[in-house]
Order: sequence, then C-alpha cells, then structure tokens
Amino acid sequence: MTTYVLVHGAWHGGWCWVRVAERLRAAGHTVFTPTLTGLADRAHLMGPTLSLQTHIRDVAGLLAWEELRDVVLVGHSYGGMVITGAADRVADRIKTLVFLDALTPKHGQCAMDLRAPEQVAATFEAARTRGNGWRIPPTPAATFLVNEADRAWVDAKCTDLPLACFTEHLHLSGAADRITDRVYIRASGYPNPTFDTALATARAAGWPCHEVPVGHDVMVDAPEELTRILLESV
Repeated sequence: MTTYVLVHGAWHGGWCWVRVAERLRAAGHTVFTPTLTGLADRAHLMGPTLSLQTHIRDVAGLLAWEELRDVVLVGHSYGGMVITGAADRVADRIKTLVFLDALTPKHGQCAMDLRAPEQVAATFEAARTRGNGWRIPPTPAATFLVNEADRAWVDAKCTDLPLACFTEHLHLSGAADRITDRVYIRASGYPNPTFDTALATARAAGWPCHEVPVGHDVMVDAPEELTRILLESV
C-alpha cells in the first residue's frame, strides 16, 4: 500500500482534502493531511514571523517524525512551493511529487515571482489595507470557481495567510533532483496563466500530465477523478 501526504495551498487547511483522503483510505492506503502552521485548526499560531520556511519544516518534519518512506507527496497551489522545499530536505523519503494546479518553483524564486503582475499588486494591496501589512485575507471561493454548493463551506473554513509565505525565496540544494517521478494536474476549468505555464513546463520536461475540467480546488470539486489520478500515479 502507498503513503500519501496531501499538502494544502494558501488559506486552506487539512480539511480541504477530506473527500480525497476518505477515498484513498477506503482503497487501503495511508493518508496524512497536515494543516500548515498558522492556518485553519492551527490559526492560533498565526503571526508575522511565519513564512514559507515554517511550512517547509512542517512537512519535512512530518515525514521524518512519522518515519515515512516512499511517499507520494502532493501539493496544491502554494503547496507546490512547500513540497518543493520539503523534498529538498527529505528527498530520500519521497517516491513521487504531484503538483495539483500548483506552483513549480526553481531555486531562488518566491511565489510572487511566479504570479501575474496584477495578482502580485492585488496581494500587496490586500495585505496593506486589510491585513495590517503582513496578512493576506483569503481569496473568495467564487474567484477560484469552486462549485456553488461548496462555496460557503470553503469560505467559512479559509483563514489568513502570512504575506511572508509569498515573498520568501526558496533556496534549494538540488537534493530533490533525484526524485524523477513527478506529475502535474491542471484544473482546466480555472483560467490562470501561472498554472498554464506550469503545465506547459511540466509537459516539456516529460512529466505525466492531467487536466481536470473544474475550478482551482480540484479536491473539493472532483474528488473521485483526483483520487483516480493519484492512484494511477504510483
């Protein structure tokens, strides 16, 4: 059986994977859905010193302390930054990296480097006007084109994200280059040039790629299809 670690993106928490996790567990697999420090059920730890490195340590620490091996490590959206950094630290514990409508950063990049200029400007403005200069309020579920039935649930669950998570640059040693099993899944129902570029780059690199015609939160909108892809990726 396979061990899956599912890492959420900005503003979300481990809660967003519930539909996928229950399906993977029903198929006999082990599943971890950690909530990153400062978000969701760990929002009481929120503070201006939290950053991308905090979240990388969250995931790398989970793999180490739980003594996990041959992990399928999945990152959604901003979670692509997190799993890339974690893979650099604990590459020997990871079998496959799966980027779910996610950022695919290189050494020295931050999340802002990979986003469209208008998105970057809007993020800084939101932090300045509604986040005391260091917090980013959640993007509405409707913007991510979450299905209408689940939008209120997603909005109620999402919490602020420290701005530093988007502005801290990723420093990689190259250790994760040994992980050759990489998969990209694009939420093709969510128009976004950042993720279109990531998909094109993944295809050019020869990664297995999939497109699911739903909004950005694939794990909410299409848990059955996403589970199928994850099962076929090992």
